[in-house]
Amino acid sequence: MHFSDLGLIEPIVRAVDAAGYSSPTPIQEQAIPVALDGQDILGCAQTGTGKTCAFALPILDQLSDGAGNGKRKKSGQGRPPRALVLCPTRELAMQIFDSFVTYGKFLPLRHTVVFGGVNQHRQVQAMRAGIDVLIATPGRLLDLINQGHIDLSAVETLVVDEADRMLDLGFIHDI
Repeated sequence: MHFSDLGLIEPIVRAVDAAGYSSPTPIQEQAIPVALDGQDILGCAQTGTGKTCAFALPILDQLSDGAGNGKRKKSGQGRPPRALVLCPTRELAMQIFDSFVTYGKFLPLRHTVVFGGVNQHRQVQAMRAGIDVLIATPGRLLDLINQGHIDLSAVETLVVDEADRMLDLGFIHDI
């Protein structure tokens, strides 16, 4: 089986090929078609099996549908995110962001990452410029929402990555 057999659009298949992926892993093979069909997914798999790819590719595919139809705000007009990926640590947030950059490199979509422990200026600027996918840790996300920098009213897709770890770290009330 190849990624093109999963029903993904050509720019995503091209990006996956460019990243050196030859065929989907079991979690990807099972999750991607279900996600493309608009169904909810609860996925569990060991580290290194491609879980990020399993949720990132369908998100990029679905957000690309109608990307140029004029219904979206153009870049720079502060369009709010349509997908939100929550994760417990800044390191994981950066890894997920890098994956979205890799898989979405042939698409007209914008993504950014927000996490604590750094100055928020660049994160706020990215939000003002408008994005499609927001990857965030719960604490910084809530902080930026409370400051009025993030509007989640347009979110269509939510991913809670490593939900068990976030609960173990005490993020239950934030989530």
